[in-house]
Amino acid sequence: MEAGKGEFTVRAVVLGLIIGCLLCFTNLYFGLQTGWISMMSLQSALIGFLLSKLLPKPISAQENVVLQTTAVATGTMPLAAGFVGILPALGLLDEERDGASPVHLSWIAAVGWSCAVAFFGVFLSPPLRKQVIIEEQLAFPSGTATGQLISVLHQMPPPETNVRHRRGYNALASTEDDESIAYIAEPQETDTLRVPEAEVPEQEGWSALSWSFAASGIMTLAAYFFPVIFSIPLFGTYLASQWLWTFTPSLSYVGQGIIMGFPTTLSMNLGMLVGWGVLSPLAKYSGWAPGPVGDMTTGSRGWILWVSLAIMCSDSVISLIPVVYELVHTKLWKGVTGYGTDGSTGKDSKEDETEDRLVPTRWVVLGLCGSIVSGTLLVWLVFGHDGIKPWATLIGFIMGGLLSVLGVRALGETDLNPVSGLGKISQLFFAWIQPGNIIANIIAGGVAEAGAQQAGDLMQDLKTGHLIHASPRAQFYGQLIGSCLSIIVTTTAYSLYQRAYEIPGPSFPAPTAYVWLGLARLLRDGELPEKSGEFMVIFAVLFSAVAACKTYAVRSGSPYAKWVPSGVAFAIGFLNTPSFSLARLVGGIIEHVYYTRVGRENGGIRLIIIASGFVLGEGVVSVVSLVLRTFGVGVASCWGCGHGMCGGCPAA
Repeated sequence: MEAGKGEFTVRAVVLGLIIGCLLCFTNLYFGLQTGWISMMSLQSALIGFLLSKLLPKPISAQENVVLQTTAVATGTMPLAAGFVGILPALGLLDEERDGASPVHLSWIAAVGWSCAVAFFGVFLSPPLRKQVIIEEQLAFPSGTATGQLISVLHQMPPPETNVRHRRGYNALASTEDDESIAYIAEPQETDTLRVPEAEVPEQEGWSALSWSFAASGIMTLAAYFFPVIFSIPLFGTYLASQWLWTFTPSLSYVGQGIIMGFPTTLSMNLGMLVGWGVLSPLAKYSGWAPGPVGDMTTGSRGWILWVSLAIMCSDSVISLIPVVYELVHTKLWKGVTGYGTDGSTGKDSKEDETEDRLVPTRWVVLGLCGSIVSGTLLVWLVFGHDGIKPWATLIGFIMGGLLSVLGVRALGETDLNPVSGLGKISQLFFAWIQPGNIIANIIAGGVAEAGAQQAGDLMQDLKTGHLIHASPRAQFYGQLIGSCLSIIVTTTAYSLYQRAYEIPGPSFPAPTAYVWLGLARLLRDGELPEKSGEFMVIFAVLFSAVAACKTYAVRSGSPYAKWVPSGVAFAIGFLNTPSFSLARLVGGIIEHVYYTRVGRENGGIRLIIIASGFVLGEGVVSVVSLVLRTFGVGVASCWGCGHGMCGGCPAA
């Protein structure tokens, strides 16, 4: 099929952009709330397939690949451009403490920043694809699962995945969850669905999507007018007001829990119990965090943040060790001796696409150089010479390219993109080359992380395309178009949220903004809250051992690997208040019970559709709530909000 002809079609791109815009609002909404984001590539392919049934002629499998690639590029910009971590962190700066005033970007400045980091990862993807997908044939389990789903939906023979049986394929066969779950500014924690072979009839699929979307949307709108619906005192008013123990029965959170799967939600809630049930009271009553529990500076919420950071960093570093070892030993050492990873010279390419369907090298070189030069210039224009010097931004892009190699390889092997650890490495480096400048530290970390995160997300899509024999050039076009539109959509949505809500604030705490700012302050001042250092060391050592066990179990293909606690998910339980974790546990339990009783082959796709409807319903209707708030339409009743945890009430 010449140069993607018949694949890169107007209808595939338009449907991808529509779905991607919905995902963009949804991801921004939940990212600012909880530090959670999803690629939703599998859901995009599924919803795109259902929508295409409304057209005179349904889309082909290859068009569906382009559709979901465009949707992912559009929907993940809130993470790639740092709207849920970097920008809120800059807004938290304190002139007296940090030597810099808070940075609040205007709409045009936020567009400039987004343009600076939006395309670097896209142009990194083609050369990385050739190495990790074609030559090394890494698994990329989430991308493989999406390819399997597309083959089922379009009644194609199952894609050939009988390549190098690395640990990623072992994970694909043994894990249960379905989609890339990215924790904002944290590693992308993923499990993979073993896609069922049975197809849900079209009418039944529409019905499930419609009622789940409507139920979630109605509940979200009701919670806007009666905020207590999403802030139920779990163990009484005292624990809710003083210790932040509330419950948010959000159907979207339940849907996210279904997507995450029971093992991940269980790890998150174990972290929540340790952080909020043990360490928070301990820090408060010991006098280490004397302020109000929810205070991120003097309260126990800010105190346990440091323990969370130690867990995430130790987990990321340990997970990267085997990847670095294999890269150095297998690729560099054996490359010097003239042998490839399979013991051959590796001179013959395994590429099965013709040149006219690939992205030309000239485009890649010009694109990388252009995105780096223009990105450096734009960052300088947005933040000024006092923010970050152009040479430092240039180094940030170079580091982003190098770290992307590690992140993409880790993702291909384990479905884990350790962008948290990679971002922290960049922060450590910039604390050395540009000491004392907190703004530069955060921006440089964001530049490096953006490249690693975006390259990893797009590599999953390229793996799907490789399995379905879609044109890489057509996917590349979709990625560029999706990224361009998402810059405007994300920036506009974020500006509206800023006008209507305090960010970070009660409704949108943006928890990972404190992670970025906290590490930048630590690297500058070297000061930690009282006794937090000791607990950081204890938990770092403990979860280094846990991460080593999990890494070994995944590499060996053990069916018990998924039950070893995830350090990242455990740490996320510290970052968010209990209300966010508990509802996801409900979804995880539903996923586990449903598949245990019904089986994946009989109802796997149906459950994905319902979970997708739950997630999209709240994300889309949140835009209605945003418009109501912008025009001054307030809540109908603050009844039951005496505990002060209802974000929508004036008294909260």
